[in-house]
Amino acid sequence: EKGTGPGQFRDPTGIAVFDGEVFVSDARGGRVQVFDLDGNFRRQIGKPGKGVGELARPMNLTVAGGELYVAEYWNDRIQVFGLDGTPKRIIGGPGSGPGQFKAPGGIAVAANGDLTVADFYNQRIQKLRADGTFIRQWGTTGKVGIGAGQFNYPTDVALGPDGALYVADGYNDRIQAFGSGGALAWKRGGPLAMNIWGPFRGWFATVTAVSVDRDGNVFAADFYNNRVQKFSNTGAFLTAFGEKGSGPGQMAYAVGVAVAADGSVFATDFGNNRITKWAPSTF
Repeated sequence: EKGTGPGQFRDPTGIAVFDGEVFVSDARGGRVQVFDLDGNFRRQIGKPGKGVGELARPMNLTVAGGELYVAEYWNDRIQVFGLDGTPKRIIGGPGSGPGQFKAPGGIAVAANGDLTVADFYNQRIQKLRADGTFIRQWGTTGKVGIGAGQFNYPTDVALGPDGALYVADGYNDRIQAFGSGGALAWKRGGPLAMNIWGPFRGWFATVTAVSVDRDGNVFAADFYNNRVQKFSNTGAFLTAFGEKGSGPGQMAYAVGVAVAADGSVFATDFGNNRITKWAPSTF
């Protein structure tokens, strides 16, 4: 429900699941709330602000190497915390240069610590070393495009177990998938994945988050369609779940998605200020 207390939200956005805990970005609340898998509140990480340990519109989350990575939309940076909430380091800062961000939306962390970041207003995906050193980028800085490897406000990224990179290409209403070498593997969303939105299977109406399970299946938050869609690692549509509303299994704008080790799927229900959980047997 809406509010500022423990277990209440003001615009929940990003979500991550790790080791029996669910981490949720409470965007307008300037914090990350942590729950057990049954929804019981455990602790809060961060508070509103611009300093170390403070957050300004936290977006999609990633847990890797025993640390929580938070994309800060309004602070134009990535902030890293220990899972107990201890601030560890800040990566990047505002700008359009290498290693800088304009409203980062999401982060993926490789086994070697390399970071891949959806750089929303810069219309690009950046790959950085763990210390923030620039490696490469996909897309042209500041330029919207609908071609392969071009973006229209990318919102999130995820890495598959084989090293494939999946990009939630937000306002292009599609997912783009790149092989471990960086070349485009496939794209999915509407006719030819060319920025045509719709409610049909495999189509999107703004993609706001992407997550990958241990088998390599890709889950995408389909914002205005109020659902989560599931694809194989080759882009084949598998299923979709969720619909508009405020009842069980319904959502008012699906904005974030995460998959637990047991296959349960968690989605942030933006408009209803809550989290929805699906057991594997329900989809």
